[in-house]
Amino acid sequence: MASQTELAKRLRALAHPTRVRILGLLLAVDSSVCVCELADALRLPDYKISRHLSALRAAGFVEGEHRGPWVYYRPIPTQLLSALRPFLAPEPEDLRRLKARMRKRKGGLCVIGPKGGD
Repeated sequence: MASQTELAKRLRALAHPTRVRILGLLLAVDSSVCVCELADALRLPDYKISRHLSALRAAGFVEGEHRGPWVYYRPIPTQLLSALRPFLAPEPEDLRRLKARMRKRKGGLCVIGPKGGD
């Protein structure tokens, strides 16, 4: 079991609304997600999404896997995340945009660019 200090540190990572939105999206799909796919879904620049993912990673909520030049993120299953899951439902429009962007993948990989090659 995590110490109260460790728990407080992990919960602080969720103090930013964008991190909550990211985590909700990652929990809602059955696949790892690329930074640019999240950026499109949330309509934010890649660098901001990357910064928020770094905070979520440091707090132990997500892990990343390199595939080619990109990193794909997925949630790390933990008791804390299971307990928080009911509160992390994604915004329907964010989820719709993410799923639309993920359908543009080629060979299972993200289409490069902020608009998915459009």
